[in-house]
This record gives sequence, C-alpha cells and structure tokens, in this order.
Amino acid sequence: MVVSKPAIIIYTSDPDPDLLREICAGIEEEGVLYQISSHEGDLDTLAYEAAAESMLGSGIGLCGQRAAMMMQRLPKGKNVFELDHPRFRACRNLGANSARAIKKMPFKPVTGESES
Repeated sequence: MVVSKPAIIIYTSDPDPDLLREICAGIEEEGVLYQISSHEGDLDTLAYEAAAESMLGSGIGLCGQRAAMMMQRLPKGKNVFELDHPRFRACRNLGANSARAIKKMPFKPVTGESES
C-alpha cells in the first residue's frame, strides 16, 4: 500500500528551473513538504489539479515562466496568486504563501516595489 504524505503539490509543464527552485525554497522555509510532478495543461489547469490532489488543499502550477497558487474548493481559474515572468523573490514568497495558507498565517507580498 502506498501512503502519501501531506504535501503541497506542484504540477509543472516545461518549468523554468530557477523559478521552480525559488518556489520550493519558499515552501521549505515554512517547514512544509512538497511534491513535484510533470503534467500537461495550461496554468489554470495545473494549479487547480495540484490543489485538488494535495491532502493539504494547496497546490501550485508552473508553466514556463508563469506560476499560480490555488486552494481546494476555489473555482478553476480563480487562483489565489498568479505571476507572469516573476522575479525570484516573488516566486519564493509564492511558495511560502502556499504553506502559510495551510498554517493560517498572513501572506508575504508577491508583487510590488519591494521585490528584489
């Protein structure tokens, strides 16, 4: 019997490896597990299906240089956060926010002048 550990699911399609690394680092900083899988589909589909698959209810889709965070029970296309060609700090904060949503903590900013 295969037992999955509670984790944030990340579904990718031709992901930018640097952005993926930063998203994962943000999740790790919050002390939450994650699992990465390659899938076909657009950004909304990846994020929606990742959230649906996650025991924790939080998923991330990464398609090229676009990323989205989604929570279970939200309608497809209504991503909590969506980034297009983001900076590394925004990706790290997106990953952290995915974990913070589970822990019911305030989100970190993913856009704005304070990005680096």
